[in-house]
Amino acid sequence: MFLEQALLQLVDMSKPLKVLDLCAAPGGKSTHIQSLISSDSLLVSNEIIRSRNNILVDNIIKWGCANVFVSNNDASSFKKLEGYFDVMVVDAPCSGEGLFRKEPDAMKEWSEANVALCSKRQRRILEDVWPALKQNGILIYSTCTYNELENEENLAWLKQEHDVEFVKLKLDSDWGVENISSHGIEGYRFYPHYVRGEGFFLSVIRKVEEESEVRLKGRDPFTRASTKIIGQLQDWVLLPDEKTFINRDNQFQFFPKNKTQEIECLARNLYLLSAGTFLGTAKHDKLIPEHSLALSIELDKAKFNLLELDLTEALAYLRKEPISAHGNQKGYSLVSHQNVPLGWANVLDNRINNLYPSDWRIRMTGTPTQNFNQSSGS
Repeated sequence: MFLEQALLQLVDMSKPLKVLDLCAAPGGKSTHIQSLISSDSLLVSNEIIRSRNNILVDNIIKWGCANVFVSNNDASSFKKLEGYFDVMVVDAPCSGEGLFRKEPDAMKEWSEANVALCSKRQRRILEDVWPALKQNGILIYSTCTYNELENEENLAWLKQEHDVEFVKLKLDSDWGVENISSHGIEGYRFYPHYVRGEGFFLSVIRKVEEESEVRLKGRDPFTRASTKIIGQLQDWVLLPDEKTFINRDNQFQFFPKNKTQEIECLARNLYLLSAGTFLGTAKHDKLIPEHSLALSIELDKAKFNLLELDLTEALAYLRKEPISAHGNQKGYSLVSHQNVPLGWANVLDNRINNLYPSDWRIRMTGTPTQNFNQSSGS
């Protein structure tokens, strides 16, 4: 939430922006940033740790927006994107002192040696990614720790190495945020006994030094969908003329047309995990709608058969259990609860196939009332 304050106070969010969330998993920052930027902007949501990629991609899909490029790259990979980003968010890996209350095991992993190691890693990350920020661009640096070695001392090092300006934010005294102001460095420390949340540190830096802006070039790495397929796909989405339809190994997706060239160029320079929105897969001359299409804000719901479920039925669907319905047309149907899309089902003559992704199924048991009582402690 404080990240939002930094963006709204310092950046014109109505303009087309290029934003990098460098250490993005599990995706809370990225989805929040995406909700703030304009539809003409592009968010690069990157996760360095490979084991955390799946949860990041899943959460971006659930957010339902197409102007996000998800990548798996080390910070050093961004050096070649000189002056590319207007805003960069670096929530750096740290010693985790702010998580001691939430995760007792974090205390067992803490040591002075680990703090020193984290500080060195954070400096390397900052040095690697710094060229990708354009002149007058904003870098938001944060850690979930308190010690000065990983926070103020790293920022003092950055100030010594580069021409930077630390930016002060407007605070409300009721927020309980501690402002750190020392030797030209501005930062904000959040203690869990003063704020509603876990502990962390944040600072905002403006890049003053000149930086040349890269012009990404490269051969188009994507194959355009055929005219016949495009005709079908256009019928599934809103504003089809504003989209570019791509074929990736018989999986079809779209990019925002005004961001297609940028996405293609980034795909030539970064390891792409996901971009745009997957629409469907070709199988036996038929197009099978993808789960991401059901969650997309670009979905034209009026073009599909609707299967509206009550709460009990919806929970069964999300557990990937068999569902029953009567009087529905055969074929692929959009499953929803209170008009909110949940996914797809294939209505056959004698049954309904539940197409909710197996990896996403929820594992709660009992009735909705029982689960509510259990979660509330009654």
